Amino acid sequence: MSDIVLTTEMPEVGTPRRGKVRDIYDLGDYLLLVVTDRVSAFDVVMPNGIPGKGKVLTAISVFWFAMMEDLIHNHIIAIDVKDFPQKLHKYRDSLEGRSLLVKKAKVMPVECIVRGYLSGSGWKSYQKDGMVCGIKLPAGMLESSKIEQPIFTPSTKADEGHDINISFDEMKNIVGESAALKLKDLTLKIYSRARAYAEKKGIIIADTKMEFGIYNDEIILIDELLTPDSSRFWSIEAYASGRSQDSFDKQIVRDYLLTLPWNQTPPGPKLPQDIVEKTSARYQEILKILTG
Repeated sequence: MSDIVLTTEMPEVGTPRRGKVRDIYDLGDYLLLVVTDRVSAFDVVMPNGIPGKGKVLTAISVFWFAMMEDLIHNHIIAIDVKDFPQKLHKYRDSLEGRSLLVKKAKVMPVECIVRGYLSGSGWKSYQKDGMVCGIKLPAGMLESSKIEQPIFTPSTKADEGHDINISFDEMKNIVGESAALKLKDLTLKIYSRARAYAEKKGIIIADTKMEFGIYNDEIILIDELLTPDSSRFWSIEAYASGRSQDSFDKQIVRDYLLTLPWNQTPPGPKLPQDIVEKTSARYQEILKILTG
């Protein structure tokens, strides 16, 4: 098992803004994103993390960012600690492989979600009224059914609590019509390219969410891209509609937590070692399958 990084402390660099998984340091002209091994489920961060998870998420994001570079620029300035500002070099051990020096973009206040299969909150919504985020889908679809034309289903971006699914019209009201159309087009193009690539590797990308920002008046990709924390990856070989699928992500953690008498509010329960090890293995497996 690799060393585990749950939090970073770099006093002379400043106090980070801590998200569920990332520690974000403001370096003036740039930001330093450190992807820790923290794991959250039901919007609660667990007390123990998943060894190597931060490095897997970073490597997968870097892989996809490079693949999409001709479609859209991204926020990466440097990925090697040797190319970071000098004052960060002494923290190499906790930063290498899990941190990115990135542009300081103005974050677009929406999550851009695309669904190619009916799962999660999309499946719940469909069962109620045959619609997902205001989009009518054919009758008679099953859980995990393929959606013939992938659908764009944005959500709000909440700092605390849950993101809320919104319609495309609501998104236009938030970011403006021209930006909304551009984001929708980019999201679907990125998903389409990634899906075709993953299928050759025996993987279905059921759905994914992306984040965009504005930098020098240009829309760029930010945060993470097509990772097991932002996407559902399924095995083509094991896939069958009409049931939930085994995912290459933290589903093992969620399934374990659902067996407990825990009310899904903080603090989260400590995860047993076998659940930690199985989850870590799933993350390593999808990294290997996708990037070799």
